[in-house]
Amino acid sequence: MAELQGFMYPRTPTGAAGILPGPPWHYSGEMLTIEFRTDPANVAELLPEPLQLAETDPGAVALIWADWQSCSDSFEELLDPARAQYKEVFLVVRCQYQDKTYSRAAYIWVDKDFAMARGVVQGYPKKLSEIWMTRAVSFGKAGPRLEPGGRFGATVSTWGRRIADAVFTITGTAETPGFVNAHPMLHSRQMPAIEMDGRDSLDELVTMRGFDVELGPVYAGDAELEIHDNPTEELDRLKPFEIIGGYYRQVGNSMAGGTTVWAAGNPMAK
Repeated sequence: MAELQGFMYPRTPTGAAGILPGPPWHYSGEMLTIEFRTDPANVAELLPEPLQLAETDPGAVALIWADWQSCSDSFEELLDPARAQYKEVFLVVRCQYQDKTYSRAAYIWVDKDFAMARGVVQGYPKKLSEIWMTRAVSFGKAGPRLEPGGRFGATVSTWGRRIADAVFTITGTAETPGFVNAHPMLHSRQMPAIEMDGRDSLDELVTMRGFDVELGPVYAGDAELEIHDNPTEELDRLKPFEIIGGYYRQVGNSMAGGTTVWAAGNPMAK
């Protein structure tokens, strides 16, 4: 029998048909972050054991729109851009685990299958969706400039229904793009057992952080956010909320492996 190749399914004779190339993965893109405060109880209900609320400002969360171009170490995807370009929206909360603060994507939506498959590996709970963001421009009138007065819109929809709308207006610059998404990420990798008896075959907490990070200037400003009631999403459980602020930044980084910090049923888990 042949030894099938590939990082992820389907593993095939050459590996070319796999949905996702192997790491490292390189990312370049832009992020629009809107931070707001909700009742800390709304964050607590998103945190599984053994996680706890962040000690400071536990109700602070961030909804982030991102427009990415990503590729593997071969860089071949950049010449086949349908395999490289995608957008995503993720709700980031903060949590405490063993006296350390982490950021965590409680919800995340993407618009490409390879990005969703990568989420399965990394522990991001990705779902397919439709996402749009206003693009910044340097020439012409058909877009905002990265300067005070520049206005951006962003939307995310799933199953034909809108989840959220945002508007961001640049008022100046800032040192950092907020504080909610400023920690190492801590995510859950989970898979129900095939017996479907309520057990999980995989249940672990993993952490990861990027390398070769390059960061553009931070543009800060006024933000508006509307979260819609939706029969297949639960983002509206964060209402009511209070806007903290908005931020826009171009970024680049790379990611490879992470670290398992806890695993169900593993007496050696950290």
